[in-house]
Amino acid sequence: MMKNILSIQNRISPEDFTPLGESYFKEESLETEEIGYWKASWQRLRANKIAMVALVIIIFLALFAFVGPLLSPYSYDQQIRGDEALWPCLKHPFGTDRLGRDILVRCMVGARISMIVGLVSAVIVMIVGSIYGAIAGLVGGKVDIVMMRIVDIIYSVPEILLIVVIKMVISDPLETLINNVPLFHGLQKIGSGLIAIFIVYGCLYWVGMARIVRGQILQLKNLEYVTAAEALGCNRPRLIREHLLPNCIGQLVATVMLQIPSAIFTEAFLSYLGIGVSAPMASLGSLTSEALNGITSYPYRVIFPAVLISLIILSFNLFGDGLRDALDPKMKK
Repeated sequence: MMKNILSIQNRISPEDFTPLGESYFKEESLETEEIGYWKASWQRLRANKIAMVALVIIIFLALFAFVGPLLSPYSYDQQIRGDEALWPCLKHPFGTDRLGRDILVRCMVGARISMIVGLVSAVIVMIVGSIYGAIAGLVGGKVDIVMMRIVDIIYSVPEILLIVVIKMVISDPLETLINNVPLFHGLQKIGSGLIAIFIVYGCLYWVGMARIVRGQILQLKNLEYVTAAEALGCNRPRLIREHLLPNCIGQLVATVMLQIPSAIFTEAFLSYLGIGVSAPMASLGSLTSEALNGITSYPYRVIFPAVLISLIILSFNLFGDGLRDALDPKMKK
């Protein structure tokens, strides 16, 4: 026993009794960086390589559509004498049509029309559908039943047939209004066909958004914070605007992004049938339709607009899928 005590004493030195510094007692910080909803969503979206590639393509196409025509030496309706029906060359990378118009700048303008139609139609659908669905879900009862039956009736009608009918009915009154009323003269360049497409989307394509928002509102309206807001005297319009719709923003954004390619395809299809944008305004659908007559002799006239519209729709679809997954809280790891 004494030997063990002596051995221990021999191993002890005065340095062992030196006071410990403050750094030894410094507590490790347990705080972690708080990650908000949008920051976490962006991190998930950034991790999705396919969605990010689609986003890059969308940005490139937007520059192509909105900046490209400003840099082009030609306008979309300019007829260049002596350059009729040229194949792709240095002067005209996409060639020219039978009237001598540069197909590259016409594809740029057509892509711009497609993107404008997609974005504006998506905004219209979001506004109309979210308000309609929020009212139906919050009020409930007989009001909800009646409003949802209206949605079912619109769903039961073939969309393309109804679009064509409405478009044909309102095109002439719109043309008269634009030409005769000075207030609307600025819309002549856009054309009655494009305005009619926006009206048709506002009348028909909001039903899917309304169903999604209604389902979200039915889940949210029984939560405690909604009950507390009602107890404090919050009226229904304010409840929808400040408490319910902000909590549906993820679903709204994802649905809107997936609505854009649908609107672009519908516009291209209507323009292909000849009831879309008014000449001489160019659309990818109208460019494809015009090129069909000489498809065997001048296939490039069909290839370029067809590839562009396919690329636009595919990019928006892939980015919309990635955005939907990123905005879903259940995707958190």
